[in-house]
Amino acid sequence: MGLHGVDAGARDEHEAAPTGSDGDRRTPGGEPEASVASPAPAPTSPAAPAPVGTRLDAWWSNLLRTPRRRALWTWGGPIAVTLLAAVLRFWNLGHPHDIFFDETYYVKDAWTLLANGYESAWPEGANEDFERGDTDVFSDDPAYVVHPPLGKWMIGLGMAFFGADNAFWWRATTALAGTVAVFLMTMIGTRLFRSTLVAVIAGFLLAIDGNAIVMSRVALLDNWVMLFCLIGFWFVLLDRAGAESRLRERLDALRAGGGDPHWGPVIWARPWVVAAGVAFGAATAVKWSGLYFIAAFGIYLVLVDAMARRRAGLGFWVEGALFKQAPATFVLLVPVAFVVYLASWTGWLVTDGGYYRAWADEPGNAATGFWSWVPHSLQSLWHYHQAAYGYHVGVASPHPWQANPLTWPIAWRPTNMYFASTTDGSGGCGQAECWSSIMGIPNPIIWWAATLATGYLVYRFARYREWTSGLILVGVAAGYLPWLMYLGRTVFQFYTIAYEPYVLLALAAVIGLVLGRPDDPRWRRQQGIATVGVFLGVAVAVSIFFLPLWTAVPVTPDFRQLHFWLPGWG
Repeated sequence: MGLHGVDAGARDEHEAAPTGSDGDRRTPGGEPEASVASPAPAPTSPAAPAPVGTRLDAWWSNLLRTPRRRALWTWGGPIAVTLLAAVLRFWNLGHPHDIFFDETYYVKDAWTLLANGYESAWPEGANEDFERGDTDVFSDDPAYVVHPPLGKWMIGLGMAFFGADNAFWWRATTALAGTVAVFLMTMIGTRLFRSTLVAVIAGFLLAIDGNAIVMSRVALLDNWVMLFCLIGFWFVLLDRAGAESRLRERLDALRAGGGDPHWGPVIWARPWVVAAGVAFGAATAVKWSGLYFIAAFGIYLVLVDAMARRRAGLGFWVEGALFKQAPATFVLLVPVAFVVYLASWTGWLVTDGGYYRAWADEPGNAATGFWSWVPHSLQSLWHYHQAAYGYHVGVASPHPWQANPLTWPIAWRPTNMYFASTTDGSGGCGQAECWSSIMGIPNPIIWWAATLATGYLVYRFARYREWTSGLILVGVAAGYLPWLMYLGRTVFQFYTIAYEPYVLLALAAVIGLVLGRPDDPRWRRQQGIATVGVFLGVAVAVSIFFLPLWTAVPVTPDFRQLHFWLPGWG
């Protein structure tokens, strides 16, 4: 039984006492027990079955008794939590009307991409000019940047249509990405858990979590990595069932024709793998961390293919998966991702002013051997990537809000991205001194529970081999484990947004187990509903409590201090 039902390991293991062939009860040695004559027992009525479900289950079943109502819930639930996410992400999005934290790079880079096709240099004091609406003070000189362009192109879309004189449009597309991710979570949850309720809970958790809210309200790149990787995850999930059914169809056809497919056929008709390559390529075109998702889910697809061949009864299922299907899967996934990645550099390639754009044209730089046929523009782009890679692996400048990846699971050091204070009574908090903050503190109740749930899914996968647990854990591993190789680098807690959807899916999976099923014993079902209800109620209360620190609402210093539950938060 999957994660949407009761615990797959909960089964009655009591065995009946051994009996002889004549039906007499026997001792452990096998001899019949001594018996004495006694009156025949009086007939007894069968025990009444234990009650199952709750009144809430009966009410809910009656409410959804028609196909139209079920369809309304199937779509209405996801849409409702998506609208909630939109409110939390778009409300007062233009406040503060400041370029803060790493917006100083990405907002201005996005604007110059629109103007020049490449990231351009800005003079000193450009942030203040930009905030005042004087947005065209940049030069045609190139700026040295170390992230690919796609995320900045996406940030620039809002400004392209509505101008750059309002902070709302600096951040609007990033907020839209975070909102779309919530709806996508509900779609993924429905297919994973076969339960609209658990899927809606998964989306709801992402909608109200602080890290997800903050990363949707600040014009940084990481929310786009999260969205594109989540889309790729969705496509891999869609491929999973279709690929196995097509394999079985091909095998049936081969066997019907008298063939003996020891290794099995190659399945090329896998459009969702191609789509996943597009999505993961787009994630890589935002930040190179998208490469980890390509690698992780590429390996996952090979393993899933191997298991499908084993279930189909192929003798050489390992060899067939590795030497026949894996090369085809690579062709369907990786080159597509590469083309998408390369296409994101179109602005840099078709203009001549980008940083390092003319590197290969300079004497002594162009390749002279086997690679001399490569166009100078691509040679220059390769050199740019070498330089950027050297920067990434070597960056270790101390930062007051850096967070060691080992501490990410408990959110020890969330990032304070914005702080402002007033002392003249004009701040709006009701006192003379008011402080405003934007801190990427995840909802601690949700985040800590999700961390524990992820650990529990590791146990469930090891014991029960649940494919749902395995797929969720691949997403967590792709987003988190590679950072353990860079413990000496300057990294931040907000990088966790890339894998946050998967730890929340893990939490939703455990919530589904706690809820149980409507046909569970009544006492268990009541306890499950009550437990989940209390948890979600507390999570909502905590989000309301922290919302001012996620959205720069002015508060008193004492009230702000109440939110620092761990020493690393202050």
